[in-house]
Amino acid sequence: MIYLDYSATTPVDSRVVEAMTPFFNASFGNPSSVHRFGQIAEASIDSSRESVARVLHCKPDEIIFTSCGSESDNLAIRGAAYAMRERTGANWILASRAEHPAVTKTLEHLGKYDGFLIEWLDVNEHGMVTPEIVAKAICDNTAIVSVMYANNEIGTINPIKEIAEICRVNKILFHTDAVQAAAYLPLDVNELGVDMMSLGAHKFYGPKGVGALYVRKGTPLVPHLTGGGQEFNLRAGTQNVPYIVGFAEALRLTEDEREQRAAHIQPLRDKIIGTVLETIPDSQLTGDLESRLPHHASFAFKGIDGNLLLTLLDAAGFACSSGSACKTGNPEPSEVMNAIGLSREWGLGSLRVTLGKDTLPDHIESFLSALPNLVKKARHLK
Repeated sequence: MIYLDYSATTPVDSRVVEAMTPFFNASFGNPSSVHRFGQIAEASIDSSRESVARVLHCKPDEIIFTSCGSESDNLAIRGAAYAMRERTGANWILASRAEHPAVTKTLEHLGKYDGFLIEWLDVNEHGMVTPEIVAKAICDNTAIVSVMYANNEIGTINPIKEIAEICRVNKILFHTDAVQAAAYLPLDVNELGVDMMSLGAHKFYGPKGVGALYVRKGTPLVPHLTGGGQEFNLRAGTQNVPYIVGFAEALRLTEDEREQRAAHIQPLRDKIIGTVLETIPDSQLTGDLESRLPHHASFAFKGIDGNLLLTLLDAAGFACSSGSACKTGNPEPSEVMNAIGLSREWGLGSLRVTLGKDTLPDHIESFLSALPNLVKKARHLK
């Protein structure tokens, strides 16, 4: 099998596994315990927090460790929504339909059960949220704006620095889901200007089941998981010490190796895009060609069932995705396909091909040799 689904998840780097291993058995203490076992565990969390803070150019106490990117999104959006409504009465939240379900489903829940008013921002034909769209939608009653750094399904990078500046001028909190972006884009929170930023380790060769939320000092936040006083009273529960260590090491390696990883995969990605558009009739690139994650190629093929194409690809030895890795069993086009204005005939036929540091040129040659006939077969079988 040739793995071409690195936006869904990545293998854990062997160096990350090595860093984590002692904390499963040798240094197994509860970081909340007073004795030496606990002190060792607590010290490892402290050093991990400092390591993450160095990458983000923030203070260690602005890093909250969570169980995943989705939990980080929930803590940011729910916590800030409740806090801002209590503080100012503001109860409008702005986000686009092209956001990850961790954001859109959270907002729908807040609207249905907590009375918040949700305004869905339009995206352009490439799935981008422009600063002009945000500026036009903001009002006096806006509590939070949430716009993802880069889209998981179509790879488009949003101008979050400019959007953050608009929010700052208007004294509105700005959150970005950077789960897809972290592997390849700069994460300096001061340069980006964000108030909150969500990360998940398994997108950059760390373990599944651990994430982080950056929260700028002074940002009001109500905890959504209550209990003990862990994570500065914002996220209760005994910390997952080995996974936190793994998160920090994976992020450190990502920062150190980001440029060489991008230089390795971007030419391979460009070859995929060029070859697919040249050799497969009724195909189009989804997402922005220029403002795009370097490892990400995504397409829509007219008149095919994307899930059928994935099955054919899997049988031929290629692991790809039809968009988000979160299966819904829904035969309709994804929210992202609808948001960028594709008809049902095009939107059902989406394909996402994402590369990683272990992807080889031979893998791409094999994939490009097989894909045209598999698309043709999928059209015939529909």
